[in-house]
This record gives sequence, C-alpha cells and structure tokens, in this order.
Amino acid sequence: MTTLAQSETQLVDRLDEIGAKIQDVREATANVIFGQDRVIDLALITLLSGGHALLIGVPGLAKTSLVETLGGVLGLDNKRIQFTPDLMPSDIVGSEVLEEETGGRRNFRFIKGPIFTQLLMADEINRASPKTQSALLQAMQEHHVTVAGVRHDVPHPFHVLATQNPLEQEGTYPLPEAQLDRFLLQIDVSYPDADAERRMLFATTGVEERELKTILSADELMMAQRLVRQLPVGDQVVDAILQLVRSARPGAGNDQELDDMIAWGPGPRASQALMLAVRAKAMMDGRLAPSVDDVIDLAEPVLKHRMALTFAARAEGVEMSDMMARLIEPLR
Repeated sequence: MTTLAQSETQLVDRLDEIGAKIQDVREATANVIFGQDRVIDLALITLLSGGHALLIGVPGLAKTSLVETLGGVLGLDNKRIQFTPDLMPSDIVGSEVLEEETGGRRNFRFIKGPIFTQLLMADEINRASPKTQSALLQAMQEHHVTVAGVRHDVPHPFHVLATQNPLEQEGTYPLPEAQLDRFLLQIDVSYPDADAERRMLFATTGVEERELKTILSADELMMAQRLVRQLPVGDQVVDAILQLVRSARPGAGNDQELDDMIAWGPGPRASQALMLAVRAKAMMDGRLAPSVDDVIDLAEPVLKHRMALTFAARAEGVEMSDMMARLIEPLR
C-alpha cells in the first residue's frame, strides 16, 4: 500500500471514530436542550471549526443551558460573564494587584479574569460598552490578552458563545461591523415546537436530575478541529463559496438590483468561515467531503451578520432572509 493510500485510510478511520463521538454529543445535548436541533448543530459546527458564535434569541430559550451542556459533554472548562453597562475590561481580562512580600519588597501579581477558560458564555454582550466588548473580541481573534505590557495566552481550545436579546435595545451598544466579523456564525434561536415544549415541561419540572457525561475531551475536540481542516473540498464547492460571497458584495456587477440593495458585504474572512463550516458539517454528518448543499445550508448563518441592507431596501420592506434567498438561488 502506498504512503498516500495509507494516509487516506488513517484519515477515514479517524473520521469514523470522531464522527461517532460527535453523534453521541449531539444526542446527549438534545436530551437536555429540547427542540433546538438546528441550534445545537450550528453550535457544534462552530466549535469543530475552531470559531465563535453569536446566539440571538429572546430570554428563556436555553442559551445559557446550551453552553453549560456543551461544556459538560465536551469536557471543557466553561464560565459565564453577564455583560452590563458598568462592566470594565479588567472584569473580563483580569488585573494586576500590588502585593508586599516578606522583607518589604513589593511586586505586581496578575489575577486572571473569567476570560481564561475554554468555553466562555458572553451573556448579552451588547449591553457592555464598546471598550469592554473590545477586550473580549481581541482575545477571540488573537487568543491572548496583554496587561501592563505582558502577554497572557488564553487556554486551548478557546471558544466564545455570545448572546444578544433582539427585543430590548434600550441601553445597549450594538456590536460594530468589524467586531461582528469575528463571529464565525450568527445563530438565531427560535421558540421550540409544541411537542418539544411538552417534553421539556415533564423533563424540567420533575424531581429527576440529569447527569451529563463527558463524551469528547478537550484534546479530542482539538484533534477533530485539525481533521476538519484536512477534509478535501472539491472545486465545485470552492467555486460555490466564492460565487456566493462575492455576489453578496455591492458593486459585484452580476445583478444591479441586488447591488442597489446591499450597503456593504462580506470580506474574505466570510469565505474562510464558510469553507471551515461546510467541512465541519460534512464531518458531523459522517461524510468525507462537503457538498454544494452544505454551502446553501450554511450561507445564511455565515453571511447575514457580515452584510447590511441599504436604507432604501429596508424602507421597501426587504428582509435579510429575502436577500439571502436571492443570493442562494443561483446555487440550487
């Protein structure tokens, strides 16, 4: 057997092993988070891609429970920060304190903040000031923080699942476009259906306590992230990604009517995010390579927070979902 064939066989074997565990993770999470299979899948795609996600939904839809559950089944240390207008960057990153040692010597000691964890929930991130938001978003991009000129690396893996309430905008600081671009996916969390809510009532109001078992360790998650990057991507899928992302930019020239409705569009980071996301979805579904259908399925969560409609388009009642449907149509 040639070296190439051996490496391909090893890749398939590792994909099968990791894929089976990911299926167990999905099932275990779905047994706690009812009626949110799509949200669970997108959150897992985010983690397998090595990225961060922005979850948008009204209160009470189990966003906090989702982060805690994923932390448990994936064996990740997880913490939660409740963002408020008076939250300071040092409350997230940490700060230096002056300590006096024996003999009268004084030294500064760095006390780590809650950002030093593997899975961080940034609850209602848009309630904090831009300065505080930036402290978190810098760590998301660079995987380290700098305090008093000293670099402190965050743990590996490091993922942020931030939440926003779409209803109450009073007293909030919307994330700037450049910061929104740091999130791999925007995940819309909607209400569960009637059957799921019925099961939820019985499962969460009884005396039985659910125990979470660790299915995938942090090291195995990082190995899965490396495997995601090794999955082959066909030229047809690459062309679909490029066609989709480039057509979402104003001035692309393909459709003048679309150009007039798009204020600004996604940059190259969107193409990278979509490339990783379709690979992660293929792995999660037990496939060896992504398809154009994966590009269509993940186009909206990857792109919609990276583009905006013009005032004229919004005045005419055009929704972002309508825009995404038009962009996707040529790929079908």
